Amino acid sequence: MLEVRAVTRMFGQKAAVDRISFAVDGPAFVGIIGRSGAGKSTFLRMMNRLTEATKGEILVDGRDILALKGAEARAWQSQCAMIFQQFNLVPRMDVASNVLHGLLNRRSSLQTLFNLWPRADILRALDILNRLGIAEQAPKRAEALSGGQQQRVAIARALMQDPRIILADEPIASLDPMNAQIVMDTLKRINVEDGRMVIANLHTLDTARRYCDRIIGMRDGRIVFDGNPSQLTTGVARDIYGADADFSEAATSTSIDAIGRSDAADAVIRAAQAAI
Repeated sequence: MLEVRAVTRMFGQKAAVDRISFAVDGPAFVGIIGRSGAGKSTFLRMMNRLTEATKGEILVDGRDILALKGAEARAWQSQCAMIFQQFNLVPRMDVASNVLHGLLNRRSSLQTLFNLWPRADILRALDILNRLGIAEQAPKRAEALSGGQQQRVAIARALMQDPRIILADEPIASLDPMNAQIVMDTLKRINVEDGRMVIANLHTLDTARRYCDRIIGMRDGRIVFDGNPSQLTTGVARDIYGADADFSEAATSTSIDAIGRSDAADAVIRAAQAAI
């Protein structure tokens, strides 16, 4: 389904992403970890065509999405939804309208300008908000919501696109542990129940081990680890982060496990494990 071939992004003489290659077969939940500046965000932005690659290929079902131009590139962005650390919502706009903006690439400029949406689109947006447990927030301004609620609105906006792949760039970096767990449970449920591939940049090792089927470690623009959660040992983490023997996982953790697993989270994870 997804094959990354020697993808590189140069900024001047520096390689932010340096000839990375990997393949994903099927709707897996892939976590990418590494210290700040490792190239994680640049890679996701290249996948979503927000940043151009210097060279290489990203094949989805055999089609190189890096070679797409114009309308084809915009169509790909609809199939490959992006979720950002800072939510990227319109703060003074109501929640339902923010979700409907996931359809911007498919609706006319006039509809968007005057906030005119077909009834079917509105009902679908409300259904998605209900699925994510925040339907009651639909008429409120986005700025009135908590950080965790805003990130779920951003996820709802992504689902409105009906994407094949969801890219999440540090989706819980600005959240407290409880909201971080809710957001990660939501992404995992979408991965398992909808069969959508999720690729998430993460800064916490405990989160990567708990939610991901596969973990890729990046350092200085290169892949230095590619394996399953059980293979992500403390020694491997030291190599990924370029740390010495004093390295402590506490420095990369929000300690989600410390607040305990909810029954819902456990059910999602058991279902995911059974499907693998």
